[in-house]
Amino acid sequence: MTRTPPGPLPPERARLASALRELRAGTGLSLAALAAKTTFSKSSWERYLNGRTLPPREAVQELCRLAGEPEGRCLALWELAESEWSGRAAPSTPSAPTDPPSPPEADVSKPAAGGRGAVLAVLASVCATAAGGLSVALVLLAGQSGDPRPSLPSPPPPSAPAPRCRGATCEGKSPMHMRCGTAPLTLASHRTSTGAQLELRYSDKCAAGWARMWSTRIGDRLELNRTDGGRRPHAAEITDGLAAQSYVYTPMTEALPGATVRACFRPVTGGSSECFDARVEQ
Repeated sequence: MTRTPPGPLPPERARLASALRELRAGTGLSLAALAAKTTFSKSSWERYLNGRTLPPREAVQELCRLAGEPEGRCLALWELAESEWSGRAAPSTPSAPTDPPSPPEADVSKPAAGGRGAVLAVLASVCATAAGGLSVALVLLAGQSGDPRPSLPSPPPPSAPAPRCRGATCEGKSPMHMRCGTAPLTLASHRTSTGAQLELRYSDKCAAGWARMWSTRIGDRLELNRTDGGRRPHAAEITDGLAAQSYVYTPMTEALPGATVRACFRPVTGGSSECFDARVEQ
């Protein structure tokens, strides 16, 4: 009996899984270590990270705490994925056409293009604001129903994990595995003729840059190098449908202030190569 392979993931679940994989990479934990530090098993985390199972809300919160990341952004993605999973996201008769979705951010800053990304950023802010408003409401209700209780100080947010490389030691390595993807700068953005979205990213803590792509096709390739030459380009390629629905990153290159980095997109079909540059400010 031939088993039918699973189809492509719904965009909402693919984007959540991509964000969770980035958080896990930032922690530097294996699946076994992740299971040991949370209330969820290794096999459960494997399903959550590949998008085949929707994780519980608590799993998202625990991973955010381990990675030292605010919960608001990922919880907004989780809400969208949960709505799709449960069927609550099925629209009635739409009154007007809507823009096609573009993937939300998998880190702190937002894409320059795509209306959907801005909407998701607003959702993240709304989720964070709503959570804060709920806490205030609960405190007020508690004060109205009996003697006032002393408020407990909020625990300080966990500090972000320190980067694992800087400058030349980051050359050719993953920005997520080296923990350089926390609050990076967007040096430049570009939309290709095939519809792919590209960005040049930079971490001042790691003194290194990289490029990323999304809205791609299987076989698309992105290359990164410095315009001063002397190093081989670092490349990333879209190898399957899940990668095509997610952010895919090139390895890093050392980029000290004053350096210029270049990304070149090479589509599998339907267009010619497209390159763009960005300079790291002093």
